[in-house]
Order: sequence, then C-alpha cells, then structure tokens
Amino acid sequence: MRCFSRTGVLASLMAVALSLAPVWAQRGDDAERLSKNGMTRGSIDGIEITVDYGRPSVKGRKIWGGLVPYGRIWRTGADEATTIHFGADALIEGQSLPAGVYSLFSIPGEAEWTVVFNTVAEQWGAFNYDETKDALRVTVTPQTADFVESLEILIVDSDLSLRYPSGSRPVSRTASRSDGTRGQNLS
Repeated sequence: MRCFSRTGVLASLMAVALSLAPVWAQRGDDAERLSKNGMTRGSIDGIEITVDYGRPSVKGRKIWGGLVPYGRIWRTGADEATTIHFGADALIEGQSLPAGVYSLFSIPGEAEWTVVFNTVAEQWGAFNYDETKDALRVTVTPQTADFVESLEILIVDSDLSLRYPSGSRPVSRTASRSDGTRGQNLS
C-alpha cells in the first residue's frame, strides 16, 4: 500500500489549482447568464487591444442616473468586471498606461465621465474595487449615439467607445503608442 504525505498532496492540489486559474478567470459559458458575454478586439495605432465584458440589456429601465447612478463607480458592464488588455504601452487621453491587463471601471456623470483602469483585473463587479489599485483615471465627455438594447464596447478608428443605451461614451479619443510611433488602425 502506498502512503501519501499531506505536504505532497497539498502541493499537488495547489499545482492543479494554479494550472486551472486562467480557465477559472475567463468569463465562461454565457448560456445561463442574463447578460451575455461580449468581446471586442482590434488595434489603435498598432496597439493590440482586447476587451472582455458582460452585455447588460436596457429592458425598459432607466440606465443613466437610475440603474447606473451618477457619481458612483460602475463595473462598465455586467457580472465580472470588464477587462481590457493593451499589447503595448499606450497614451490614453494623453496619459501613459503600461502594457498589460486592467479592469475597466467608470464613474458616469451627466456632463463628463471618469474612466478608470485598475490593476486588479480579475474581480467580480465593483464590490471589491480599490481606488488605491488604479493605474490611470481619465475624464471623457459623453456623445450622443443611436439606441442600443445591450451594451457594446467598440473600437472605431482611434476611439474605444462604450454604447449603452442611447449614448456613446468614448473611453479614449486619442489612444496611441507611448513611444510616439504610429501604427495602422483596425476595427
């Protein structure tokens, strides 16, 4: 009969858990979710960008200043916090942001929004949001757009924009490589 030490079993379990961590961190199957998963991929000035988010629907509700209160941190989506990956260092509204993965939060306002890039990428909603972990905050001005029933985050030209339900909130109007080089815009 073979005996296993507690330390060996614990080490094996931890190795399995660590190897599965990337799988657990993904948004997963959305068949049972009310808010379906969304993903946007593209590049702005040669910087590869990927955004993973939950797509809440309006369903006749008042969103801005209602379901999503003005002046309070919002997960910029549904369920898990929205994540954004930058493949290279970038300038966001003229401010530097190192390459990496961030959670994307917003603080909506009637006249302007604060967009937050937080270093804790994997978190549920905004329940454990910690302002001290912010890598960057920028202020943007909302623009009007056509009504959409479910949240969309789009890369168009040099803008990363959020549409939901009847407005467009540009996350960045001037994302570019922080080294000053320019690349091709893809959407």
